[in-house]
Amino acid sequence: MIKGSSLFSQLLHHFPRNEFARLVAKHQAERRSKGFSCWTQLVSMLFCHMAHADSLREICGGLSCCIGKLRHLGISKAPNKSTLSYANQHRPAALYEELFWTMLNRFRTSGGLGHRKRKFRFKNKLLSLDSTTISLCLSLFPWAKFRRAKGGVKVHVLLDHDDYMPSFALITTASKHDRTVAGKFDLKPGSIVAFDRAYNDYALFSSWTARGIYFVSRQKENAVYEVIEKRRPALHRFIISDEVIKLTGPKAQEKCPYPLRRIVVWDRENDREIVLLTNHLEFGSSTIAAVYKDRWEIEIFFKTLKQHLKVRTFIGTSENALRIQIWTALIALLLLKYLHHLSKFGWSMSNLATMLRLNLFTYRDLLEWLHNPFDHPPALPLVQLRLPGFGQPQTV
Repeated sequence: MIKGSSLFSQLLHHFPRNEFARLVAKHQAERRSKGFSCWTQLVSMLFCHMAHADSLREICGGLSCCIGKLRHLGISKAPNKSTLSYANQHRPAALYEELFWTMLNRFRTSGGLGHRKRKFRFKNKLLSLDSTTISLCLSLFPWAKFRRAKGGVKVHVLLDHDDYMPSFALITTASKHDRTVAGKFDLKPGSIVAFDRAYNDYALFSSWTARGIYFVSRQKENAVYEVIEKRRPALHRFIISDEVIKLTGPKAQEKCPYPLRRIVVWDRENDREIVLLTNHLEFGSSTIAAVYKDRWEIEIFFKTLKQHLKVRTFIGTSENALRIQIWTALIALLLLKYLHHLSKFGWSMSNLATMLRLNLFTYRDLLEWLHNPFDHPPALPLVQLRLPGFGQPQTV
């Protein structure tokens, strides 16, 4: 039968209104508001990301063109540009940050985000740590000064490889060094964290080793060490050497007195050597190399975020407005990830984001559209309504 609400409206059903109202009350987000609700703000920002609206004018104009369909979204009318701009500047971004983590936990509990692509024999929690820089115009964003004539912010993410969604996320100015963020999150013993050498911190390595947390990274080129054991490398052509070392630098040994493992891997694609450093002394060298290679998933995560959602251009210039736009982008990405997992059509994430943008206000059942997007919906209801005095209804 013909669906009574649009695809966009059905997506919004994943935000229970009573749960959202509790978060709004907790953060006092509608304090002194004059009719413009946080729900309308959320709908507007999700429309910004999913419809690829580039400005306040496009958001408000695009929603205004859907008169008669907005009621299905839970709003009575489209917002004004000045009203939405003021809300993004003054309402707490922490509301949407907590909304993201609340939704993510609910999807994870229900198993709705997929599973790890690459199978490993170990059962340890595998994570990747990295950041992406978003460049900003310094004259418009003076609070985000990065270099002399350049502004920017960083999105730091600890990616869980069980479903390739964040376990930790932090938004800072681009001037903040990656290494200072690595110690801000709690990890369970047995976890394995893969990261690039920008996060190399010998004191952090020592702390993690003492707590039973493993890491896989690239060794610094200027690292000073002494080989205390040479191991026979795995029977793979891309493993060149496998050694147990101890750091002998002036301060490195004091910061990290534990033995570490140095594995040299041949990168056939780029025709170069990659030197890996880890505190895991038991796994095979090929497994350590595979763990570091799987770190590429966090690059895919950032690429998806920047290509399919609006995090390169911003509709507000204040820090609060920017944070709201990034957190709502992560919420929209979570919805796309969920739809991608549900679908049986074989979408790529790029095609799904594009086709959803073109069909936001199409009246079809969401699951039917996901499984068979090019099927034609019926032009009439399957059962005619009964009219007084005309007997039983007839099927078409």
